[in-house]
Amino acid sequence: MKTLFILLFILLIGCKQGDHAPDVKKTSPQLHDQYFLTEDGVRLPLHSWLPKARTTRAVIVGVHGFNDYSYFFRQPAEYFSTQGIASFAYDQRGFGAAPQRGLWAGRETYATDLLSFIRLVKQRYPDLPIYLLGESMGGAVVIAATRDARMPPVDGIILAAPAVWPREIMPWYQTSLLWVLARTAPWLTFSGQGVKVKLSDNREMIRELDSDPLVLRKTRVDALYGLTNLMDSAFDNASLLRGNILLLYGDRDDIIPKEAIYAFLQRFFASGTDGKTVGFYPQGYHLLLRDLQAATLWQDITAWITARGSVKLPSGADDRAKKQLLMPLLAWQQEKNNK
Repeated sequence: MKTLFILLFILLIGCKQGDHAPDVKKTSPQLHDQYFLTEDGVRLPLHSWLPKARTTRAVIVGVHGFNDYSYFFRQPAEYFSTQGIASFAYDQRGFGAAPQRGLWAGRETYATDLLSFIRLVKQRYPDLPIYLLGESMGGAVVIAATRDARMPPVDGIILAAPAVWPREIMPWYQTSLLWVLARTAPWLTFSGQGVKVKLSDNREMIRELDSDPLVLRKTRVDALYGLTNLMDSAFDNASLLRGNILLLYGDRDDIIPKEAIYAFLQRFFASGTDGKTVGFYPQGYHLLLRDLQAATLWQDITAWITARGSVKLPSGADDRAKKQLLMPLLAWQQEKNNK
């Protein structure tokens, strides 16, 4: 009983988990060749891939995933550049070579940075269509930005294996442990060693990630807590997404479970299907854009951008998605009829 009392006391007065938010506004955001200057004066490393042999006809802003950084977009961006599509990606706060490495800046900060970056890209390319592409956590950040009243108009959104795994679908012991640790030891880190998940079938790419010093190896508890809050928000806003949206998901994704994606899509389509395209890839893993079959997705994305969202995907991934999404509905109807 004494031990239980002490534990409860610690939970009540323990360290409150918090975001490492930026300072007050200091300057106007700026877009430079090597970095993006945020509205509070933080320099975020920037990569760009511009068409060389063709006229630029569209622009993609890539938003990387958790513990990753802007270089995630190198391979797809190099392909897009051959198709006349310029690409930009920056290291989000706490990741890659950005300041406060390993610290979680908070949903509002990540969204605000993206909004500022979009405005700068639109200023540089005022007459070209602008698309947002978010991978994993980046997809959740994109969704957060779209729900901000300051969001400038864009021509389309691409969500690749978006991080939309909310607490309500997670195992209770997982959310309970995270809640306790976030309040008692937010600085605690985990390396992920021993966790058997397959991020991709591209072994060479995985080896490069493992040896890349800019990819985070350890994750703080408060960062995991912040990510979970971000996923909750993205999931809750599924029905509010509007415009041309392309969502891509791999059947072999070990990170974002099918149950979460299916539940997200149910909300996603609740407000209508206009402009919304979903593609399922049977051989796809979580890092879809870098899998061995990644070129198939690059071609689907290019076709979708070229047609401004109104096109059948060349790979047929959209037809597969329709069939797979229909099966759970038919099973539910059959169960209802049998009662």
